[in-house]
Amino acid sequence: MTANASPAAGRFHAATASRRQDDGTWAGAVHEGWDIVGNANGGYLLALLGRAMRDASGRPDVVAMTAHYLSPGKPGEVRISPRVLKSGRSFATVTAEMYAGERILLHATGEFGDVSAVHGQIERVLGAPPELPPPDQCIRAVPAKDFPPPVMRNFDLRLHPDDTGFLDGRPHGKALVRGWFRLLDDEPMDTLTLLLATDAFPPTIFNAALPVSWTPTVELTVHVRARPRTEWLRCEFTSRFVSNGFLEEDGLVWDDEGRMIAQSRQLALVPRG
Repeated sequence: MTANASPAAGRFHAATASRRQDDGTWAGAVHEGWDIVGNANGGYLLALLGRAMRDASGRPDVVAMTAHYLSPGKPGEVRISPRVLKSGRSFATVTAEMYAGERILLHATGEFGDVSAVHGQIERVLGAPPELPPPDQCIRAVPAKDFPPPVMRNFDLRLHPDDTGFLDGRPHGKALVRGWFRLLDDEPMDTLTLLLATDAFPPTIFNAALPVSWTPTVELTVHVRARPRTEWLRCEFTSRFVSNGFLEEDGLVWDDEGRMIAQSRQLALVPRG
């Protein structure tokens, strides 16, 4: 158990916990049930890696992370090797790899600091949170035989009713997915939770009448602006380009007070049907 974990930690914190070893590496595990068709969800893997990196940095928050996914993650023990490249007054830069045995799963570099600190007085926000019905009027993603996948048992995800047509073969034709996100059992959300939230929703292309299948993540970047401080997060994901076997997915995460708290961009492989 790390210094930032506690016996009362909820399922997300427990599933992303790791402990420091005498040789400077961290020992953790990819937990059962955090998968999509047998492979661990990319946001979950990033949060597992990010927690060890954050703890190694000695800072309270992840500020930015970029990860390259090299092998699918399966349930079992993993080894994480964080290295602090620089520790400055405001931020620490850390790089790390996650291994399952000798197989490398992903490599990431991140900035860690205190997002509650004010780093500048200028603000200019040109976007707005997505318009969503209240959570109880949205469609909860409850894992079934074929869809949604098992990972969605570990959080509460509610999809905008207009964005669920792909479930019965009637996608609306836009590469767009909107909805609400929160952890279960009143587990508090921190900046590491945002790494999971940015990869928790169905792929945008499901609503663009493209194949509904596993969409493997190649690279995922997350920028964090603030800590979540509301029960629910408003999320919106869009894609503009699907070409040469790849797609990009851009995400915005807002809290329910109208603050934009995270951005993401993901490069993924297009399902082959």
